[in-house]
Amino acid sequence: MNYDVAAIRSQFPGLKRIQNGEPAVFFDNPAGTQMARQAIDRMVWAMTECNANLGGHFETSILAEKLVDDAHEAAKDFVNAKDVREIVFGQNMTTLTFMMSRSLGREFKAGDEIVVTRMDHDGNVTPWVTMAEERGLTLKYLDFSPETFEFDLARLGDVITERTRLVAVGYASNVTGTINNVKAIAKAAKTASGGKALVYVDAVQFAPHGVIDVQDIGCDFLVCSAYKFYGPHYGLLWGRQELLEKLTAYKVRAATEELPSKFVTGTTNREELAGIMGAIEYYEWLGKNYGGATDPALTRRQRIVAGIEAMLRHDHALAERLIMGLQQIPGVRIMGITDRAQFSRRVPTVSFILPDCDPAEIAKYMGNQGIYVWDGHNYGVEPVTRLGLIDKGGVVRVGPTHYNTPAEIDRFLGALKVYLQQR
Repeated sequence: MNYDVAAIRSQFPGLKRIQNGEPAVFFDNPAGTQMARQAIDRMVWAMTECNANLGGHFETSILAEKLVDDAHEAAKDFVNAKDVREIVFGQNMTTLTFMMSRSLGREFKAGDEIVVTRMDHDGNVTPWVTMAEERGLTLKYLDFSPETFEFDLARLGDVITERTRLVAVGYASNVTGTINNVKAIAKAAKTASGGKALVYVDAVQFAPHGVIDVQDIGCDFLVCSAYKFYGPHYGLLWGRQELLEKLTAYKVRAATEELPSKFVTGTTNREELAGIMGAIEYYEWLGKNYGGATDPALTRRQRIVAGIEAMLRHDHALAERLIMGLQQIPGVRIMGITDRAQFSRRVPTVSFILPDCDPAEIAKYMGNQGIYVWDGHNYGVEPVTRLGLIDKGGVVRVGPTHYNTPAEIDRFLGALKVYLQQR
C-alpha cells in the first residue's frame, strides 16, 4: 500500500503554518510533535460533551468516567500491558518519574546500588540521583562510547551487581538517536541481582518511532509522554501491577487505594486523557490506511502496530536522506550512528556540530527561514557532557518524523549550505 504523505499531513492542522510565504518545516519533533487531528477532536469533545468531575450520579460525570476507562484501555494496548490497572497518567515523563522515585525510595536502604546512564535525558537521571542522595544509596553510571554512540553491553557487569536494586535506562537517546537494547539490559539486571533489581525505562524518544511491548522487554516500569507521539502534553507510566499495588502512593486521605487511581494526585485531567486516546486512534488510522490492517477482526493492538510499522519505513528513508546529506557538507560531525546498515539501531533524531559554528546561531538562522530545529543540550545533560559539548553550546538537533517529506530534508540541507557560505 502506497504511503501518501500528503494525506498523512492533512491529519495535522499545525502543519499548515506558513512563514515567509512557504510552509514551515517542523524538524523540532524530538521536543514535541504536532498534534494529530484525532487528538485535537477528542480533546474538544471531552471539554464540551463530558466536562464534569468523576463520581457524580449524572450524565456528564458518567460519560467522563467512561472516557477515563477508555483512555486506560487504549494506553494498555499502546504499550501492550496486561491490565488497565498498570497504566498511570500524569503531567509528563519527568513528573511521573519524580513521583515514582519518591515511592520507590522507601523500598531501598543505605548501601543499595542504583544505576543510571550517561546517555539519558535528565528526566531519567536527576530523580534517581536525588533519591540516592536522600536515601544513602550507591550511585553508578553506565557509560557509552563517544565513538560508537552505544553502550558496550559486555561491560554491564562492571556496573550491575548482586547489590543493584534499580537500573534506569532510556529506550532511545534524545541526543544521539541511539536505540538501546533495553531487553538485554533488563535481563542482565535481573540475572546479576538475583531478580532483585527493578528496571525503569524512559521510552519518550522511542515512542514516536517504534513498537513498545512492555511484556517483551522484561522491565518493571516504562514511561513516555504523549506530546512526543502526536498527542497533548501529558504522560503515561506503565508499571507491573504487583509492584504498583505494593508501593506507597503519596496522596490525600480521600483518594482511593485502588489502582491506578491511587497514583493520581488531584482531579484527573480528562481532556488530556481524551487527547492521548485520540493520538492512539491516529495510529489505528495509519494501520488501516497504510499498514494493511483492514480486517475488522484485528485487535486495536494489531492496528496500532501496523500503523507504527508503516511510519517506520518512511522514518528510515528520511533519516538516511538527512544523514547522507549532512555527511556531504565539509566539517559536519554527526553525534550518532551514521552507518546505513545500522540504521535499525537509531531513531531519526540527528544531532550534529560544525567547527567554529555556534549551534544557537544555526538554529536561529533556520528559524528565520521557517525551518524549526533545536540547539543546546536539550535536557540531555549527561550525553552532551560526555561528548565534550556542554560548554560549547551543545548540538544542533534535527528530528524528522513520519509526516515530514524528502523535500523538507533537502530544503534544510540547502539552507545549511547557504548559512555556511554567508559566514
